[in-house]
Amino acid sequence: MKGVQLFVVASAFLAFAWSLASASDPSPLQDFCVAINDTKDGVFVNGKFCKDPKLAKAEDFFYSGLNIPRNTSNPVGSTVTPVNVAQILGLNTLGISLARIDYAPYGGLNPPHTHPRASEILVVLEGTLYVGFVTSNPENRLITKVLYPGDVFVFPVGLIHFQLNIGKTNAVAFAGLSSQNPGVITIANAVFGSKPPINPDVLTKAFQLDKNIVTSLQSRFWWDNN
Repeated sequence: MKGVQLFVVASAFLAFAWSLASASDPSPLQDFCVAINDTKDGVFVNGKFCKDPKLAKAEDFFYSGLNIPRNTSNPVGSTVTPVNVAQILGLNTLGISLARIDYAPYGGLNPPHTHPRASEILVVLEGTLYVGFVTSNPENRLITKVLYPGDVFVFPVGLIHFQLNIGKTNAVAFAGLSSQNPGVITIANAVFGSKPPINPDVLTKAFQLDKNIVTSLQSRFWWDNN
């Protein structure tokens, strides 16, 4: 009986571990599932309705324009151009997406953020980037690298990461992500620009700051997000 109990416990543990290991976009059960907005004739699969495969066309799997430099005249000096299931409907259920990131010279920043549903692999095309991520509690270890054209760096799923242009010229990078809809949480915007705002007492204690500083930051980020 004891051996049976151990087997049950071990099986339950392995099942739980497997559920964690497979916590990403599931593999598709068909060649593709082109997303549609009209649900009348669709089948719901992994967050989107799928059109009849016989009606799929080349445009469902196509996007143009990632060769075009983006405007980086904004407070952080960077612009992210996503290519996920919202831009290419044929990405639905395929578990991948792409982004172009443009950085202004002298400090263009893709600020600290996380992707809750994806790991990221970044390749630098132009410029020099200082990149890094922070490991989870309790170590909170910072892992960084300076990247040059042709260099590649990986950001593990869910970890806070960033990229900073430390060069004198524009920088460009492309990122591949392991989800059709990786999501993004920009830390400063989420903490200080949430709607409605987080109670300042919470942030005052969490960040060990004067309450006036917290309310000032909240007013700045809340305004920027509206």
